[in-house]
Amino acid sequence: MQKIQNYINGQLVSSASGEYLENVEPATGKIYSLIPESNSDDLDAAVAAAEAIQNDWAHTSLEKRADILCRLADLIDSNADALAKAEAIDNGKAISFAKAVDIYRSSANIRFFAQAGTQFSSESHAMGNLAINYTLRDPIGIVGCISPWNFPLYLFTWKIAPALASGNVVIAKPSEVTPMTAYLFSKLCIEAGLPAGVLNILHGSGQSIGGPLTTHPKIKAISFTGGSATGAHISKVTAGMFKKLSLELGGKNPTLVFADCDFEETVNEVVKAAFSNQGQICLCGSRIYIERPIYEQFKTAFIAKVKSLRIGDPLDPNTQHGATVSEAHLNKVLSYIELAQQEGGTILTGGKRHIESGRCQNGYFVEPTVVEGLDNQCRTNQEEIFGPVCSIMPFDKEQEAIQLANGTEYGLAASIWTNDLKRAHRVAKSIEAGIVWINCWLLRDLRTPFGGVKSSGVGREGGLEAMRFFTEPKNVCIKY
Repeated sequence: MQKIQNYINGQLVSSASGEYLENVEPATGKIYSLIPESNSDDLDAAVAAAEAIQNDWAHTSLEKRADILCRLADLIDSNADALAKAEAIDNGKAISFAKAVDIYRSSANIRFFAQAGTQFSSESHAMGNLAINYTLRDPIGIVGCISPWNFPLYLFTWKIAPALASGNVVIAKPSEVTPMTAYLFSKLCIEAGLPAGVLNILHGSGQSIGGPLTTHPKIKAISFTGGSATGAHISKVTAGMFKKLSLELGGKNPTLVFADCDFEETVNEVVKAAFSNQGQICLCGSRIYIERPIYEQFKTAFIAKVKSLRIGDPLDPNTQHGATVSEAHLNKVLSYIELAQQEGGTILTGGKRHIESGRCQNGYFVEPTVVEGLDNQCRTNQEEIFGPVCSIMPFDKEQEAIQLANGTEYGLAASIWTNDLKRAHRVAKSIEAGIVWINCWLLRDLRTPFGGVKSSGVGREGGLEAMRFFTEPKNVCIKY
């Protein structure tokens, strides 16, 4: 039984408590590794290591920091096959998806911010002939990064890369549900020559290590991605501590399909938007609104495409739809499917646990599920399911579509499908969301701000937004 280790002060070490959590392969339901249940003692050791190197790392040249980070990105690329396999085993996602999306973006994240660190500039403001102001942007110091289980290495690197590139030292906690690639990543950090203590990775549950990490007085900023309830809790418990917070939270994203869309392309892309990564993406379009003139035609084509998705062993390169991440999450998703029917919805396809043959016969698979006949205010359309479940509904007027799209507490993302350019701009402007895709989905430019409004988060990640979050601005005024 493999035992995962923490990464503290440049070394792989066991937790102080010696206690472990079980790590289950979602596709088989079997325990295959053990996770250290870290606690405040481990956190104190990590903070001490970070403190010892904090000043040196902050004053390391931009070029040297970038060089180390680029070596780390190169190591991810050279180990892409092994990392993709580890992600498929640990998370249940299709190995082809893991390699094309998760691992590709992990190295891209690090390389992007390594380069961004060398180009990050600050402002100056001249006051006529009186004075000039210029802004310094210094690293915060010790920061905490907490990443979720749906994109384990992808979102882990998305947080730590800008933090390290801007000169901070990091205490990071990956999800205890999917810890393996963060553990493998720590080995790559050693190989890349990342100085000891610059990055420390602590494994364990939210209660045991996540809570202490967010409230530790020497950790000055927290970047968190996860559920809205947890984000609200972090905001509450840190309210009097004046920490910087970046909270990327849940989504219940609308997909608006207008009658003048490119029909076939839209069907294909809307299926991807609803069911990629088993619907376990905060950006998935789980509420699909279709203009009435094409509603029946679109529904027929959409259902046929969903039914063609290949469910199976995540390690099979032909698999398109893998397992949900855990038994608990499987049961949550199934409970929402039952709720949808209780609320008057009709299951058009899916709706059941999928039983795979062979080694995956006890895996946590859910059929891609499409529900019709629900109103916009029911729980199924209001609450984040975070699984392979979507609802479809017709609309008649553009304003009605906008009202339906904005009719939840969430505001993370949306997609609009139309060939009417004026409408595309008009509707995008009216949508309450942090990102709106037009005739595409999940097309990401790492330079752009990423995050949500309403209950979908506070702050923005990506590009200059991330570099600004992980630095403190200081204005210097010089009188002529």
